[in-house]
Amino acid sequence: MPHSSGIVESPIISTLKQPVRILSDLHLAHQVSRIARVSALRPLVAGAGTVIFNGDTWQELTIAVTKRSAEMLEELRHLCAEEGCATVFLPGNHDPSWPGPGWVELAGGRIIVTHGDSLMPDGSPWKREVLANRQQVLDLWSDYPLATTDPVQRLCLARAMARALPTQEKPFGRRLWQQVRDAVYPPQRALRILQAWWTQAAAGANFCKCYFPQAEVLIVGHFHRHGCWRKGGRLVINTGSFMHPGRAHWVEWNDGWLRRGMIDEAPDECRLGKGLNAWLL
Repeated sequence: MPHSSGIVESPIISTLKQPVRILSDLHLAHQVSRIARVSALRPLVAGAGTVIFNGDTWQELTIAVTKRSAEMLEELRHLCAEEGCATVFLPGNHDPSWPGPGWVELAGGRIIVTHGDSLMPDGSPWKREVLANRQQVLDLWSDYPLATTDPVQRLCLARAMARALPTQEKPFGRRLWQQVRDAVYPPQRALRILQAWWTQAAAGANFCKCYFPQAEVLIVGHFHRHGCWRKGGRLVINTGSFMHPGRAHWVEWNDGWLRRGMIDEAPDECRLGKGLNAWLL
């Protein structure tokens, strides 16, 4: 893993330099990531005081592209430094080795930012590796007996699951029909994807109820399905992804206001697009 010098280690604090901008699921160097060059991300970080990269920023566990992904990650860190913004890199199921507890609290704990692979018991229930190794998932849970109530243990379990059952990339290609084939093989994979999309908001609300009862807002990625929902009295926001079928969104926290919007993507430049919602906390 690239060295962590200069990176804020996933603080459980709300004193990050504002505005705090949140992006997720860049999947640098993945064969179907829409980010071909890191320089295209400059407009997304420009003007931010801090950027939280909320998991799956790079392909730590994908041997075929790890070297190129690490190079792109280093380019991203330099780009942020050039723009004068601090960075927080949170772990995801594709890059579990980032230091720190795995979440950030904003607004005195009223906002929780975490990747999202700890929302469901299986982490990524649609993964072929999970579908084929149900007993291993149960065994991992038995290794973390406090994970049902302790957020630190729950996030440690998510990292352990990511390392034990890493995604084996399938060489189906970048074309749409090839990506559809990837999604529906094996057949139960497609069903699990749809179930996860349908239930992610409820899972997020339950996650907060269990581990962060003071939280009013949960911000995640992971599911590659952007959206905004109110469930169980809480607001659950998913920032989507830079991989199909998801669209990438942004979230920003500044001066008591929480805003979210679309990202306008182009090969040479990605920009903050249309704002969709704003909430005064």
